Amino acid sequence: MNARTEPAEAESDATPRPPIVRELLLVAGLFLVYKAGRGLATGHTGEAYRNAHDVWDAERWLHLPGEGSLQSLLLHGDALVHGANTYYALVHFPATAAFLVWLYLRRPAHYVWARRVLAAVTAAALVLHLTFPLAPPRMLAEAGLVDTARVYGPSVYGPPQSDHLSNQFAAMPSLHFGWALMVAIGLVVATRSRWRWLWLLHPLLTLTVIVGTANHYWLDALVAGALLGLALAVIRPPHRAAAGVDGDGDGDDDGARPEPTPAPAGTQPAGGRTLVGAGR
Repeated sequence: MNARTEPAEAESDATPRPPIVRELLLVAGLFLVYKAGRGLATGHTGEAYRNAHDVWDAERWLHLPGEGSLQSLLLHGDALVHGANTYYALVHFPATAAFLVWLYLRRPAHYVWARRVLAAVTAAALVLHLTFPLAPPRMLAEAGLVDTARVYGPSVYGPPQSDHLSNQFAAMPSLHFGWALMVAIGLVVATRSRWRWLWLLHPLLTLTVIVGTANHYWLDALVAGALLGLALAVIRPPHRAAAGVDGDGDGDDDGARPEPTPAPAGTQPAGGRTLVGAGR
């Protein structure tokens, strides 16, 4: 009879979860600090446009592909560009929140790691937003791009002069991309499913959306990726569970097999003649 190891005790049983009230207060506090910090960065219109011209020129010097080449793909159909705007508006926060909730419930040790990484990246991004205000490409006439959210909807931004709920000059770095990339990396690290690499489609789709809708430059995503890389180098993930533990709950032990039990002395394995006590 073929033997197969049963899933061992899940990580959620081995690692205690942080107190939920403390975590809710901590995450809410970090979010409020970030929103307040973004508000402090508003009002630097002239500097934001000057920086936008510099970023545009730097991208051309680096021979990066034009943002317009990607936007032209979205503009082939109203449904496609409307879907991209909807993804930009509705997926960013809910996907990140769902990621943290799932880790909290199923992978507590990975939850603490992911929360620390996201907090570090967001704090670094806030510093850049304060010191390097940047108008997005949809506001830069030189780019010749369409503000797809304003033209096709839905839009999360109002006119820059009257929009007091968001800082539209905080394009560098793109937290849309940085958070999406962390969600994918976190799920790849925290799970063992052979399909887990498909989570990388989330940051890839996010990158397509933020550039194609003219909300971000390519460099915004590259800087976000660099900040995330630095945070991951400093804040290391917890060790994987021991071999044989089904870390993704799919019942697949990912190739782990029990060690064979040694045969008693003086016997042969099944399939051959058993010689108990025989010898010369």
